[in-house]
Amino acid sequence: MNKVVGIAALVIGLLLQPTAHADEEDAEVCLRTKVWDGYSEGWAIRTMTSATVENGATRNYLVTLYAGNEYQIQACADENSQNVDILLYDLEGRIVARDDTQDREPILLFTPKDTATFYVVLYAQKLADPTTGTGIGLAVTYR
Repeated sequence: MNKVVGIAALVIGLLLQPTAHADEEDAEVCLRTKVWDGYSEGWAIRTMTSATVENGATRNYLVTLYAGNEYQIQACADENSQNVDILLYDLEGRIVARDDTQDREPILLFTPKDTATFYVVLYAQKLADPTTGTGIGLAVTYR
């Protein structure tokens, strides 16, 4: 009986341990606020998603951007993130545009000359706790 009680106590103790994890929900709330605020400035949503990204890793999204539209690509990361970058690559692998901020809420404005497909890359450049990931929300809006 004591062995069962000891195992049960160990399991309960492990379940009650605070776990460090990326908080995609916080990132999504931040991003939804930005998207809603953008509606008053004429922006419409093209794409919105979220993911957990490890320190120094990227998450890549393929998106077609149309000539004649102005695009605002923005991200929000949870509090573990100290710097997230947005990079826009063409299909040849060349960087077309990138944000220059050093924060967790980057914004990239881009107007394509021609309709083309691009890679939007989120780069979790620096995390406060590099042993865990960061939740990042990404939105591509246009007008």
